[in-house]
Amino acid sequence: MGGGRKRIRLKLSRLYSFRCGKASFEDDHSQIGGPGFSRVVFANEPDCFEAGIRHYDDNYVSTTKYNIATFLPKSLFEQFRRVANFYFLVTGILSFTRLAPYTAVSAIIPLVIVIAATMVKEGIEDWHRKQQDIEVNNRMVKVHQGDGVFKQTEWKNLRVGDIVKVVKDEFFPADLLLLSSSYEDGICYVETMNLDGETNLKLKQGVETTSILHEESEFTNFKSMIRCEDPNANLYTFVGTLEYEENQFPLTPQQLLLRDSKLRNTDFIYGAVVFTGHDTKVMQNATPPPSKRSNVEKKMDQVIYLCFGIVFVMASVGSICFGIWTRDDLEDGRMKRWYLKPNDSEIFFDPRNAVAAALLHFLTAIMLYSYFIPISLYVSIEVVKVLQSIFINKDIHMYYEETDKPAHARTSNLNEELGQVDTILSDKTGTLTCNSMEFIKFSVAGTAYGHGVTEVERAMERKTGSPLRINGLEGRKDSSSKSPVKGFNFEDERIMDGHWLYEPRADVIQKFLRLLAVCHTAIPEIDEDTGNVSYEAESPDEAAFVIAARELGFEFYKRTQTTISVRELDLQSGKKVEKEYNLLNVLEFNSTRKRMSVIVRDDAGKLLLLSKGADSVMFERLAKSGRQFEGETRTHVNQYADAGLRTLILAYRELDEAEYSNFNSKFNVAKSSVSADRETLIEKVAADMEKDLILLGATAVEDKLQNGVPDCIDKLAQAGIKIWVLTGDKMETAINIGFACSLLRQGMKQIIINLELPELQALEIAGDKAAINKVSKAHVLREITEGKALVSGGSADAFALIIDGKSLTYALEDDVKNLFLDLAVSCASVICCRSSPKQKALVTRLVKNGTGRTTLAIGDGANDVGMLQEAHIGVGISGVEGMQAVMSSDVAIAQFRYLERLLLVHGHWCYRRISSMICYFFYKNVTFGISLFLYEAYTSFSGQPAYNDWFLSLYNVFFTSLPVIALGVFDQDVSSRDAIKFPLLYQEGVQNVLFSWRRILTWMINGVYSAIMIFFFCTKAMDIQAFNDDGMTAGRDIFGATMYTCIVWTVNLQMVLSINYFTVLQHILIWGSIAFWYIFLMIYGAMSPGFANNAYKIFVEALAPAASYWLITLFTVITTLIPYFSYSTIQMRFFPMYHQMIQWIRHEGQSEDPEFCDMVRQRSLRPQTVGFTARVAARSSRWEGSLGADILSDRRST
Repeated sequence: MGGGRKRIRLKLSRLYSFRCGKASFEDDHSQIGGPGFSRVVFANEPDCFEAGIRHYDDNYVSTTKYNIATFLPKSLFEQFRRVANFYFLVTGILSFTRLAPYTAVSAIIPLVIVIAATMVKEGIEDWHRKQQDIEVNNRMVKVHQGDGVFKQTEWKNLRVGDIVKVVKDEFFPADLLLLSSSYEDGICYVETMNLDGETNLKLKQGVETTSILHEESEFTNFKSMIRCEDPNANLYTFVGTLEYEENQFPLTPQQLLLRDSKLRNTDFIYGAVVFTGHDTKVMQNATPPPSKRSNVEKKMDQVIYLCFGIVFVMASVGSICFGIWTRDDLEDGRMKRWYLKPNDSEIFFDPRNAVAAALLHFLTAIMLYSYFIPISLYVSIEVVKVLQSIFINKDIHMYYEETDKPAHARTSNLNEELGQVDTILSDKTGTLTCNSMEFIKFSVAGTAYGHGVTEVERAMERKTGSPLRINGLEGRKDSSSKSPVKGFNFEDERIMDGHWLYEPRADVIQKFLRLLAVCHTAIPEIDEDTGNVSYEAESPDEAAFVIAARELGFEFYKRTQTTISVRELDLQSGKKVEKEYNLLNVLEFNSTRKRMSVIVRDDAGKLLLLSKGADSVMFERLAKSGRQFEGETRTHVNQYADAGLRTLILAYRELDEAEYSNFNSKFNVAKSSVSADRETLIEKVAADMEKDLILLGATAVEDKLQNGVPDCIDKLAQAGIKIWVLTGDKMETAINIGFACSLLRQGMKQIIINLELPELQALEIAGDKAAINKVSKAHVLREITEGKALVSGGSADAFALIIDGKSLTYALEDDVKNLFLDLAVSCASVICCRSSPKQKALVTRLVKNGTGRTTLAIGDGANDVGMLQEAHIGVGISGVEGMQAVMSSDVAIAQFRYLERLLLVHGHWCYRRISSMICYFFYKNVTFGISLFLYEAYTSFSGQPAYNDWFLSLYNVFFTSLPVIALGVFDQDVSSRDAIKFPLLYQEGVQNVLFSWRRILTWMINGVYSAIMIFFFCTKAMDIQAFNDDGMTAGRDIFGATMYTCIVWTVNLQMVLSINYFTVLQHILIWGSIAFWYIFLMIYGAMSPGFANNAYKIFVEALAPAASYWLITLFTVITTLIPYFSYSTIQMRFFPMYHQMIQWIRHEGQSEDPEFCDMVRQRSLRPQTVGFTARVAARSSRWEGSLGADILSDRRST
């Protein structure tokens, strides 16, 4: 073997009797060479002429949105797709014509600044993607350079046909055809976590004829041709043929190693590159995630359209008035408005062509009133959202130290949506639970062992209000306590430390533990430094079983091609002895069989069939003589299920030589079959062997609730958020987890919909699919109708809906789904069991579209991706099931409990900040735009702006934009502590209180009022009277600058009145914006008259020396703001909103007064029906009812 390492020679194909067999030519292979199956690969000849003319993609992968050539045109196109930006582009172009009321430069520069800022942001985000691409493309891999020499090269340099060598724990650089491995028969183990989220190892096996190529030098003269399917997105299919040494060999998915999967438990493999770059299956699946926009942003677009409508109305009104006045301007041959010099105008003020003049004025007005639209709104919101995302990412309270995982807002588009979630749809395994299985209990020979207390048992204790007494034992070990051995949390003095040797049925316990140590497909790994044995298993459950066997005296430590070696406690001597079991067959677990078995020969020559599986299939396979402990075991299994544990039944039987020989021959025939029912034949042969078993006992492993899940759910329920659980687990387990996390409680009426009907079982035996579908649908519809009648019957009880996957299939049909949704939203809790990934996505879509409310889906596995992408917000748990869910999510967190802070704190803050920011934006622009309209009307709609060109341009860019950004980033109505302490505050976002049309229009009306007050106060104060001591009257330049000063002061002081939480930066930006206006006036006025125009030295020589300027500013600003200040004061004092009540509590120093805080909490918008709080309330209600009944009974008796 290359590198001088000792080569492992294991023939492991026997371990995997179902998946690993000699591939055969089936129907699919007849398509090779036809449409969709035309790819030809010349292995080890990537430079040959035939390969060159096919022009296959190189292995360079790009996930960027732009490149150097496309950045400018594509980014500009993206910017001008926004209707507001397109509008400003059109007005900017028109500003180069004589129609413009201002200079073209002053109109174009603000647009350029806004567009450039957004493009820079886009460019930075794309550069980060580029950096990730560079890192991946520059990874190194060994490639055959010729003459048996392999050299390191970058992934991006790989070509179709290259032979590569991948070593243990490296990723595959492209889609490879497996040729050989460090194992003698071409076996290798692959981890596909990056592809499908599954942590269990997949087995691959190369073509038998190439599996002998183990040395690098053996590839010197290797040449072959591969004909296969064209690039496609299906991860689980591959059809092709390998032509080698004038023979053809069929290829299946078993020989294909996919890019981004990892080589595990195998020293090395050799492979031929089949698909490269964007032709690989993982890149074919890399579809862009759905474009999601928040409800606030969608409504903001509607407000902008409203503003467009107002602009067109104002322009139309002004143009009509202007046309009428222009037409009437000529009287007896004289011009009434002689100062407009209509004689010098070709058309603009020509009374003889008033219609054309009105139309041209309309275009002028459209340009002039463009300041009614906030040009910097979009870019300001994007900047604010990015900064908000940074705060979310840096929140130390959502950092999980154990895995070094902080929260990660993967998109900033949905920050405010986090504050409006109405329904959470959650996966269970790995999301509510840890997906870390721990062996906690077992039953052997009718005796239950294990003292651990599960989360569910503790919940049941809380539910019943009585201490736990199971099996006469109290004060048992809490299963949530940290176990020193991962996967093993068992404690029982009767078993531990070899004490099981002294149990009455020690012989049965020995067989039980031996079965755990032998019946599996795990691979042992021995640490060379410590000698400790660890295991790689196909599932967390299986790893827990092997670890449990090791801790209880049966250590599995070695596997060869035909043997399993175990160090086990001897029943007679009580000492460890090494035993070797010859492994003859492995009958694998799958979802249909629900069991796995191994056939082994022990050192005494006995043939043993060892089997473990679900109780639903194992009890029926017991022999009459093997049911000695069935009753007790069933009881224990039910208890374990009630405790939320996963159970398996363990059984065995001895085989005779003739029986095994007959089975083995049939099994080999079935494996060699090329018919379409090959799998059915194999399963039938296996089922015939797995019968007449002798029961040993049952195992119970716990998939524990994550820390803080019950408390988090309780807080979310107090916030009025509905929580649905969508899981693939069976109904009993899901119900028990529901009790553990307080989604279910005692006294809650359960509406259970399933298809466990005797009538259906008879139809399934008969195989009448049409009748099955008809009866099933009718039953589901009847159950839904009855449930709806029960819920709407006026009962005060809370209801829980629990439905299984089969029933869900019919409940989601078009003519039933609305009834199902009506029932579901009427229930306090909804649990969907045995749900497929597609059903999870369909339920999410139904809730999203049917309720019209914001939905959040949370999950951790690849099976949750559809649900995450379908919901308004997808939250991925960065747990142990890979990164597929995280990569498809909008926000990633490490633990479910962080959802509480993400929604109640960051969600509420972001919603409030963005809502207030947008409302304020429209307020300040309406104020500015209406002042322009009023001046236009005052000057008979002459198209003359009230302000200097640069005053117009810089209003939104410098004088009013920075404080509003600070508002969007820093403002807090309540502290994070109070946001969690009073979760009902979250309902302000759910009910959209802060961004309703009423609130938006109120702010806009406030802007109209402010503009009217400023305009008329300034007009009347300066009308026909001396402005300064020299007796000079105010002209347009002085009037415009004064009115502009009043607007700058008013809108910035309005910000001061609106802010709840001041920071130093906000003070700097607000007062700095006002100060910058005066600084700008002085600098701009000091420039040449040709550039400064009518602002030349206006502040220094005209405004600053005039006391009236300062008095007008002071009086106008105070008068304008008094109504808002008065309204806010009255509302805060007499009609406070919920957040204002919390502010009062904090202000009065009563935040630590439990009675006062409870009074505020009780101002609930809806009664809480799930969570610990609801459970306590229900218990108190029952106690009060019982007490009241006793008192009434005493009175009657008296």
